Amino acid sequence: MKKFFSEFLRRGLMACGFGPVVLAIVYMILHYTANVQTLTVGQVCVGIFSITLLAFIAGGMNAVYQIERLPLMIAILTHGVILYISYLFTYILNSWLEWGLAPILAFTGIFIVAYLVIWVIIYSVTRKSTKHINIKLKEKQQANNV
Repeated sequence: MKKFFSEFLRRGLMACGFGPVVLAIVYMILHYTANVQTLTVGQVCVGIFSITLLAFIAGGMNAVYQIERLPLMIAILTHGVILYISYLFTYILNSWLEWGLAPILAFTGIFIVAYLVIWVIIYSVTRKSTKHINIKLKEKQQANNV
């Protein structure tokens, strides 16, 4: 468990620096699409702190895949649930998502679809890479047997 926490901390600290950059992009999008012209000091501070924390959690949570005893599906589910809660809390805290059943259900649906799409892409890339490595290993074994 100590290894997990140190890896979580290491990965989280590496990722949290990207939080303010992401926030700047979000604010720029809001400026051009939602006609947000001004932000209060409080809104900017809450945005910076919350998105930095979110980036820390998102980066650190990848350490869950380093726990060898944890089955992959449990790791994926744990990762997804913690990210979902973190994103939902951040969006509501920053007023990017209204508090209500319909907005939260819409957010949940979008999150689940996006999470599944990302995992399908990761699975496909990993499967292709593994297949390529296995072909190379078979070729090497055949060359050694000759």
